[in-house]
Amino acid sequence: MTITTNRRTAMYAGVAALAAMAGVGLAWKHQEGEDAAVLGAEVMQAFWTAEFETPAGETLPMAAFQGRPLVINFWATWCTPCIEEMPLIDAFFRENRQKGWQVLGLAIDQPSRVRQYLSQFPVNYKIGLAGLGGTEFSKLLGNELGGLPFTVVLNGQAQLIQRKLGKLTPDDIKKWAL
Repeated sequence: MTITTNRRTAMYAGVAALAAMAGVGLAWKHQEGEDAAVLGAEVMQAFWTAEFETPAGETLPMAAFQGRPLVINFWATWCTPCIEEMPLIDAFFRENRQKGWQVLGLAIDQPSRVRQYLSQFPVNYKIGLAGLGGTEFSKLLGNELGGLPFTVVLNGQAQLIQRKLGKLTPDDIKKWAL
């Protein structure tokens, strides 16, 4: 199997996982009389099975992030507020990774643009290439408008601590580590 085939397989797996999550999300929104907590668990299970490609071409499984606090930031190179908040997010990660915190940036952008941007402005946290499917992924996590930047913070038990549409502030980030 060639590297190109492996990348295609990983990307197809990511797209399939996103499609499955979209179906679960739609069921969650439209289901009446069901226990929302159970359906929320189904969405999170789909989340943990998703995989993305990294800018370096490696597979980035979401399951690797389970069990520890996680910041998920949806961004794009063309989104000025996204770019402006990245140094703040990176500083949070550098200061808190020893405490178990993880940060994942999911780029809703063309892979070549993400690679080019990160070559000039690297970050210390993990980046996944979510592409346009990342918008649907963010909607499942509560981004009803599909706007950017969008950030979700989960504790070690995958419970929501914070969700924010728009540029993060230092005060937003201070709330995470409390």
